[in-house]
Amino acid sequence: MTRARFLKMVAAAGSGAAIAYVLYELAPWMDGESPAAKSRQVLRTDREGLPLMEELVRYATLAASGHNAQPWRFLVSENQIEIHPDFSRRLPAVDPEDRELWISLGCALENLSLAARKAGMEPEIDYPTKTDFIRIRLRPRQPNENPLAEAIRTRQNTRNEYDGRSIVSTERHKLMSIPLEPGISLRQFDGTSETEKLLEYITAGDKIQFSDQAFVDELVEWIRFDKREALATLDGLYSRCMGSPPVPRWLGKRVVHGTSAKTQSDSDARMLRSSAGAVAIASDTDSKDAWVRTGQVYERLALAMTAINVKSAFLNQPTEVPAIRHQFQDGMGFGSAIPQLLLRYGYSNPMPPSFRRSVDSVIDWS
Repeated sequence: MTRARFLKMVAAAGSGAAIAYVLYELAPWMDGESPAAKSRQVLRTDREGLPLMEELVRYATLAASGHNAQPWRFLVSENQIEIHPDFSRRLPAVDPEDRELWISLGCALENLSLAARKAGMEPEIDYPTKTDFIRIRLRPRQPNENPLAEAIRTRQNTRNEYDGRSIVSTERHKLMSIPLEPGISLRQFDGTSETEKLLEYITAGDKIQFSDQAFVDELVEWIRFDKREALATLDGLYSRCMGSPPVPRWLGKRVVHGTSAKTQSDSDARMLRSSAGAVAIASDTDSKDAWVRTGQVYERLALAMTAINVKSAFLNQPTEVPAIRHQFQDGMGFGSAIPQLLLRYGYSNPMPPSFRRSVDSVIDWS
């Protein structure tokens, strides 16, 4: 939602109500920064036993997830952590096969692995080939200082418009040369012709998604339109993190339900054209194992970008709509590799950090 459109909605709602709402939103007793800051404190590697395991889980929860739904639970014992899907937080409209849910668990796995190595433990991972969870056994090792682990606290999906600057070739090559997982590949897009071709698939995806009432209803359900909603749930898409002014839910719902596919695709076009480039992550198969490994590689790439002050954000329409996904795969030269994620990257100012639920709300003990 643009500020101009917001102001028009405020005018329609009445200036008195708008002023009262702004005063409420700015209330000093509703500190929206402290929950984000608390979850992003420096990793305490001086802890031992179960307190350290809690720290590793906290870092895992800073991972990316679809709609910031945080669809995970962690079963913790003395030397082992299992990451389980929380299907009560699945997104059936945008992710009916739970593909992005498992990708999100892979992102959490990558954060946890990096944090464990920093704390002096080596993760041994059992992927969900025969189970519905990821098992990580932790063995002592020498602590490993890794800039990617340091970047976990500041990584974010930066959804604003970028400044259009290019990334020098040496830095871009370094990003595209990150270690990959078996069966996972990267496909880079840059230059005007590739950008415009990407936009054809993004626009087609917007048209289908914003014509789907279930998709729009699900999106509205996960948007936190004001500080009160964001603090009450500590999840979802907080409007300030998306560059939109906070508004009452009734007004935000009206705006989102009134957003046309063209409006959305015009906004996505501005975002992509302002970026330095885009990159897709693909896998050899469509399986839980491949989805988890996709999440690991995405998180690894996003953290590598964060470490050199490069921002990134998803534009996943071409991978979320099945019919478009097949066209995207054929038209953009993936061959037999299956596109799983698409993100743009470039330089920009940071956005407010999104919230995370407390460790106590996502952890179980065995």
